Amino acid sequence: MDDVDLNVTYIILDGYVEIDKYRYLYFLIMFTLYILIICSNSTIVYLIWIHKNLHEPMYIFIAALLLNCVLYSTSIYPKLLIDFLSEKQIISYSACLFQFFLFYFFGSAEFLLLSVMSYDRYVSICKPLQYPNIMTRTNVSMFLVIAWLIPAGHMAVPAILSAQAKLCDFTFKGIFCNNAIYDLHCVKSRSVTMFGAVILLDLVGFPFLFIVFTYTRILIITYRCSREVRKKAAETCLPHLFVLIVFSILSGYEGIIVRVESDFSKTERFLMTLQIILYHPLFNPFIYGLKMKEIFKHLKRLLCPAKFI
Repeated sequence: MDDVDLNVTYIILDGYVEIDKYRYLYFLIMFTLYILIICSNSTIVYLIWIHKNLHEPMYIFIAALLLNCVLYSTSIYPKLLIDFLSEKQIISYSACLFQFFLFYFFGSAEFLLLSVMSYDRYVSICKPLQYPNIMTRTNVSMFLVIAWLIPAGHMAVPAILSAQAKLCDFTFKGIFCNNAIYDLHCVKSRSVTMFGAVILLDLVGFPFLFIVFTYTRILIITYRCSREVRKKAAETCLPHLFVLIVFSILSGYEGIIVRVESDFSKTERFLMTLQIILYHPLFNPFIYGLKMKEIFKHLKRLLCPAKFI
């Protein structure tokens, strides 16, 4: 690395497979997917923004979730695209830590946003008379701030602690910076390990249990109601549940890859890692766009305006 600044610590990203042979194919595929992610998510956010009948808490939370998906993808894809076209796949350690922070910050925020969405559905279905007083504009804004502020505060701690750690390895076995950066440290910090457990509990464990509780209550209440109520509840709750299940599986999948990476070949690890950053930011807008009746109605008008003239 004679052509780089010697005062900066650089990490070699060693997770790419046959990049010299397939760099342009990789770039074309990932660039197409990134544009599709941005356009599909932004389209739903735009529809919610411009249509007043979608200015309800449920749709505002959906818009926030899809915006979070765009930011999550943007923390990964641009660097991937640069690496595909570069002779050397390297990243400064400070930039690596920043990417690590953003990746887990937006990932954790998704769990909290899904928790807020489940609470919104719980109040709407189980406490309909109190809904206008609970889900006020002020409270909705507060929920959104909390959903992003708490993960930011939590993830800043391991990023700062890792910045102070001494490195004994400068080859990262991956294509973007995740928890595997701890393998680069000379000594595994007990503080980082303990706070990692706190993060897992606060940003994944508690939100997941809260979501299970709210949807269990919704299921119990709707079971006692009429078929019409059950149908309406299913229309609004099933897309959220599907997104939660997919994201939970992918989050667990990411954790497994980091911890048992030695059991997989480099090609298998490369393909598995790509799946983590592909599915949920790409599928979420299609789930909400096709399954949420009001959004789908506006989407049809946007895509096929001639039919509604």
